[in-house]
Amino acid sequence: MAYHNIYHSWAWTGGHADGEKDLLSVAMREAREETGIKTVTPVMNQIFSLEVLTVDGHEKKGLYVPSHLHLNVTYLLKGDDREEIRNKEDENSKVGWFSLNDCLEAVNEPWMKERIYKKLIEKMENLKI
Repeated sequence: MAYHNIYHSWAWTGGHADGEKDLLSVAMREAREETGIKTVTPVMNQIFSLEVLTVDGHEKKGLYVPSHLHLNVTYLLKGDDREEIRNKEDENSKVGWFSLNDCLEAVNEPWMKERIYKKLIEKMENLKI
């Protein structure tokens, strides 16, 4: 997980596709960029979860970004926990490994914790992989 500079909360890695069509490739690139881990592979190639999320207005790189909606496309990825991790200073201030239960304790955005992370964790626990 990465400690997100805008939301001041631990979060799973992510980013914007900005018109790219290969969303799995975008998710893997963002995970590598935000954690420093080089070895990131999909657990499965299909979309794991899909949500529409509201994003409140905020400052990003000195510019105001108005409130908007995000189409959140989640892929289930795995990284090599033996590799060195590092934060991406313009996006996050810390990076760390968390168990699923510790993940919920670390997230301080109540809506994301209750509505998104709990759902995704339950879905992961029910996988037969």
